[in-house]
Amino acid sequence: MRWARITGGLGAFVALALLSGCAVNEQDQQPSALAGTIDGAGSSAQAAAQEVWIAGFQTANGSATVNYDPAGSGAGRDQFLVGAVAWAGSDAALEPDQTTGDVGRCVDGAGAVDLPLYVSPIALAFNVTGVDELRLDAASVARIFSGDIDRWNDPALVALNPDAALPDSRITAVHRSDDSGTTENFTDYLHEAAPAEWPNEPSGTFPYEGEAAQGSSGIASVIRDGVDVIGYLDASRAAGLGVAQLAVGDAFVTPSPEAAAAILDVSPMQPGRADDDLVIDIDRATDAAGAYPLVLVSYVIACRTYVDADEGELVAAYLEWIASEAGQDAAADGAGSSPISETLRTRVQEVVATIG
Repeated sequence: MRWARITGGLGAFVALALLSGCAVNEQDQQPSALAGTIDGAGSSAQAAAQEVWIAGFQTANGSATVNYDPAGSGAGRDQFLVGAVAWAGSDAALEPDQTTGDVGRCVDGAGAVDLPLYVSPIALAFNVTGVDELRLDAASVARIFSGDIDRWNDPALVALNPDAALPDSRITAVHRSDDSGTTENFTDYLHEAAPAEWPNEPSGTFPYEGEAAQGSSGIASVIRDGVDVIGYLDASRAAGLGVAQLAVGDAFVTPSPEAAAAILDVSPMQPGRADDDLVIDIDRATDAAGAYPLVLVSYVIACRTYVDADEGELVAAYLEWIASEAGQDAAADGAGSSPISETLRTRVQEVVATIG
């Protein structure tokens, strides 16, 4: 493989970059045969991981530049489809008909693939007066975010949290203002796990009025600065915030990399797609022990074959690094994501090896 010639010691380069806290251009960048610039855009949930991946890749390849704009999943997909960027990060995969035919910078007819390269729980983060621990089930979450439950001492919440001093105060539920793959995953969870309370179809745009914020970082800011607030965001952005436990079967599960990995192990691939289009059909209603069903599987979207062969080589090399064990471990250490399993990593690497 192309990447095998240039990854020796890359894990050490990444560790150096993370430990030093220095900018990439302050590191001793290494020469390689790869050169040029590739631009990507999309998922804000991937932003921290992309910073880590870019740092490692550019350190190992001093003549290569990777740019990533965390403008949101919807924006990233749109930019990729019209050819404004070479690849996209998205918390929701392309629709099957968007992966075929003439797509962006792809060779006519080659189409695109979705590669599951970033996995993280979606946390329900909260800042509630006098409350350190919060337990919720899918039905109560659906009712909170639809506005059906609007006070913290609602009997349904008290029943789930008998030992908590839930205040008699209004709930502020904050959602994403932008077209977001995180929202699509969140609403998919609610629709599957609590269909009676959340009849809305999954969507990247939130279906109700209320307080809203741009990106995962915006949600985190509102929760951190607010009072009696709850919101959903990528778990990697929930540091320092209270995080609710979710009911799974007869237990309550805290979001973690291990619990996120567990849900993937019990979830099949989405049917009706090409063999190299690796979209996971997450089992949101599972009762599997230790599995956390409110998980975000975020994709990198790329052409099978690029019009510009040099661009294709550079994209493929970057994706090989992201999909490698060292790349996944670097993101876990630096961004709090969950490394994909060895089985899934092998499948992704097989697809990436065909990109050019």
